[in-house]
Parts: sequence; C-alpha cells; structure tokens
Amino acid sequence: MFQAPINEELELRLFELRHAEALFALIDTNREYLGVWLDWVASTRSVKDSEAFIQRALAQFADNNGWHAGIWLRGQLVGSVGLHYIDWQVGRTEVGYWLAREQQGKGIMRTVIARLCAYFFEEYQLNRVEIRCASENTRSRSIPESLGFKHDGTLRQVALTQGKRVDHLVFSLLKNEWQERKQL
Repeated sequence: MFQAPINEELELRLFELRHAEALFALIDTNREYLGVWLDWVASTRSVKDSEAFIQRALAQFADNNGWHAGIWLRGQLVGSVGLHYIDWQVGRTEVGYWLAREQQGKGIMRTVIARLCAYFFEEYQLNRVEIRCASENTRSRSIPESLGFKHDGTLRQVALTQGKRVDHLVFSLLKNEWQERKQL
C-alpha cells in the first residue's frame, strides 16, 4: 500500500493487517519500557488488539484524518509514527511516535520526524505540527527540542500511565519557523 523512504536504511509503511503480528511482538518485547510512557501499552494484550488498532488506523487514513505507519530499519519493524488527526481547515496536526528501546539514541526518530515535517509543510500545506510527550521522557522531548519546535506549555496531570498522573509538554513548529530553519 503506502511506503515512503526516509533514507537508504529507513522507510515508513502504512500499517496493514498483515503487520499485526510484527507490531504486537515489538510492543510485547518493549512492554516494560514503553508502558512507562504510553498508557495504551497496558491494553495491548494480543495480536487481536494490534489488529483492532490497525483497523482503526486504516479507517482514519480512509477518512483523510491522519494515519499510522511502521518505522522499518533495513526491513525490520522498529517503531511507529502517526498523525493523531489532521485539521485541514486550520492546517495543523499532532504527531505521535515510539521506538524500540534498543533502537533509541541512534537518530532514527529525529530523522523520521524531520523528514515528515518537510512533507507536512510542503505537501500537506499545514501550518502547525504539534508533539506532546511526558515531561519526564527526556528521549522523547529531545526530538522536538532538537528540531526547533517551541515549548508551548505544560498540560498538568493530563494522562494516567501505570496508575500515575503524568504531565505532558506541548511543542509546536510553525511553517514559517521551519522555512527559516531550512534556510540556515
């Protein structure tokens, strides 16, 4: 279906039902690590749960209101990136992402998000890209910080993960800010 090369080693593939087993296996292998930050990990207990997620994601894609793709490194699924929604009228979206623990710290997610920002601003003609992450998740927050996103504020106790109330930081990048950075 949908595949988008990021570089010679990385590509995005829109999740399809045939990816459910690989997706569940990756989540299950990283359950302890991901569960600290992402509340949906606890409710992903079987391949059927991954299938249900993929079906919802495909419906969202068909409605032109976002999408979810696997991040593939040299043909191996290593994470996920997606648009939670696309507000076409205002021209904004929110990006969510996660990466297998052993793949972190290699610049993979930064590369993916940088390439996607170019796509969102140039192809989708969006004006604002937003990223939200747990305030204590230093690896996740380093992505928007390193790409020039501005810290818009903190949503206090907005999530409940592993029974703990969690603050989320909100970062955004506007099209004109991206264009200015691109010219540097």
